[in-house]
Amino acid sequence: MKPIKLKTLSEQKPLRKAEKTNAQVRAKAEHLFRYLKCQFGYNKSRYRGLAKNTERLCLLAGFTNLVIGRKYLAA
Repeated sequence: MKPIKLKTLSEQKPLRKAEKTNAQVRAKAEHLFRYLKCQFGYNKSRYRGLAKNTERLCLLAGFTNLVIGRKYLAA
């Protein structure tokens, strides 16, 4: 929802609560892509073919899971 429309809603409305839940889920998903882009350099995909790009993306997603899960393994 656009911010200007969100400001017009009051705090008690269920639509506002639903929008907050959507924003929380979106933030968690975007955090994973930050790892892919910043730490592993997947800012641009190269012209290698769909199979190679898909393979690289799956490999980097696995590495991202390891990096994020590292803090849970140490505890």
